[in-house]
Amino acid sequence: MYRKIMSLFVVGLLITFQLRGQPETHQIPGLQNPMTVEYLKKNLRKKSPRLILTSDYRKDLREKVKSIPPVENYYAAIKLNAAKILDEPLLQRIQIGRRLLSVSREMLYRMGILSMVYSIENDEKFLRRINDELTAVCNFTDWNPSHYLDVAEMALAVALAIDWVGSDLPKSTVEICIDNLVKKGIEPSYNEKGNVGWINGSNNWNQVCHGGMIAAAIVVSGDYPELASRTLHRALEGIPHAMAEYGPDGVYPEGSTYWDYGTSFSVLTSSMLKTAFGTDFGLAEYPAFLESADFRKLCTAPSGWYYNFADCGDRREEEADIVLAWFATHTGNAAYYEKERFLQPAESMGKLSRIAGPGLVWLSQFESKTNSTIPLAWKGEGSNPIVIFRGGETDSRNYYFGGKGGWGQVNHGNMDAGSFIFELDGVRWSIDPGNQSYHELEKTGFNLWGKCQDCERWTLLTKNNFGHSTLSVNNSLHVVDGLAPILDFKDGMKPQASIDLSPAFGGKLKRAKRTFTKDSPTSLLIEDLIEIDLDSTQLITWHMMTTADVQITRGGALLTQNGKQLKLENLSHPEIEISIISLDPSPLELDRKIEGLKRIELRFPAYVFEPGQNKISIRLAGL
Repeated sequence: MYRKIMSLFVVGLLITFQLRGQPETHQIPGLQNPMTVEYLKKNLRKKSPRLILTSDYRKDLREKVKSIPPVENYYAAIKLNAAKILDEPLLQRIQIGRRLLSVSREMLYRMGILSMVYSIENDEKFLRRINDELTAVCNFTDWNPSHYLDVAEMALAVALAIDWVGSDLPKSTVEICIDNLVKKGIEPSYNEKGNVGWINGSNNWNQVCHGGMIAAAIVVSGDYPELASRTLHRALEGIPHAMAEYGPDGVYPEGSTYWDYGTSFSVLTSSMLKTAFGTDFGLAEYPAFLESADFRKLCTAPSGWYYNFADCGDRREEEADIVLAWFATHTGNAAYYEKERFLQPAESMGKLSRIAGPGLVWLSQFESKTNSTIPLAWKGEGSNPIVIFRGGETDSRNYYFGGKGGWGQVNHGNMDAGSFIFELDGVRWSIDPGNQSYHELEKTGFNLWGKCQDCERWTLLTKNNFGHSTLSVNNSLHVVDGLAPILDFKDGMKPQASIDLSPAFGGKLKRAKRTFTKDSPTSLLIEDLIEIDLDSTQLITWHMMTTADVQITRGGALLTQNGKQLKLENLSHPEIEISIISLDPSPLELDRKIEGLKRIELRFPAYVFEPGQNKISIRLAGL
């Protein structure tokens, strides 16, 4: 019933988006929140460790690292990582631009790895190094509260170490760490002039920052019960604002790599609360959260590239997905348990995830109960809706398509409504330009984060519609607050999905509906139903981003890449010749450099269309 209510809520919210172009204040499902000082004192586990690795889990792990092959192998990789950390210099407060984040993340990695190995091995050299690392970061002037992600990850790192091995550390070190968790971790989050918009925010900052503060609060609760209970209560109230973004189907609006970031902290938080209090207050079962594991799996194409919409990275690593391991353990679903990746040679795994230490606990607790199949055709709605068609495991041509609606206002979003990526034969023919370094842009004074219609963000190819495989009208930017929803979706042998692009054009067209159809096992049909506005419509441009070589042919083009070929057929207007716009070198100095990047264009003057509905039909077919 809870999930049904959430689904109805999101549908209603989307209707509001469509009608008004912006979100309204709304009620979202909450978490259970009994947190008070009295509740804390009564229900908190009496002894450390409390955060994910309890004494029972530790005892169990010591057996399983010798008897369960994936656990044994992953632990061997963790030990190799720990040995390398011992040869590294201690961390220093080196801030890059406005971020200390790389230092905080390295600290989280080191504490998770070293504390896990010490918990299993009881080797004094690892304890000494933990002590030295903790002392070093506690001597920092601050943990950079102006960018609170930095504080959150550092706080989690320090809290984990104190919780896991604090009983063996010098008392003075523990006292210094608790003092710093309060003064450099929790207290700055109550500064109303500070960077605390994450408290009730809807993006990954909410998940990360609350996770760090929860860990810190639990660790300092013995000395600061009032501050701890207040912080925990605040977190349980604030976290749903981010969790609601998974609804109704599990799409993470910020893309797959940000799913990894935000979701990793949500599963850490769920695990910490469960081991500390015996309950996570409903976090793991929040509507659509568990379904997001399918979203994560679906967003990796056969080539190893992500469907990299929003500010997503390009490719997944060879390393096993330790966040998915939590989903596997929580649900018993073997589809999320990447056993073969956990069994690759430990020495080839390289530097592990910064949550590999906690992740080993999840991995060790997995028990297979089911093995679901990932759908071949899938759509996920919400604030950044997407659709995916796949050929499946037995498809020798490795068919993969991802298309989307959405709007530029979503966090880390782009003007990419109607865009699509397409793979066949291991080649990504239609690409998304992906993300680029935030710091490299910010250090020039570039305003990367403003999202007004005329903001500087939209000058970049990675962010605007001219860098995505979609439509543009009158050579104009998409309307930043025009949400393009999925209208229809059909499963089956020839799956199909339609997206209403009309809101993206702000009246320059009366109507624009884009329909994607997998019309054969080796082709994709893109049909745009267009109704022009006689007063406003001047030019409609159909464009597709590619790095393939392109040869213009009669009625279309022939694309060649990596010894493979794809035919582009202009079915509706074969008389209009394709144009090829080279984007290597890129138009702006700040644009991401992508070798061989080009934009295939079909330019339709308004006069080629009749009054009423018209259709642009383009087919991509493998040879």
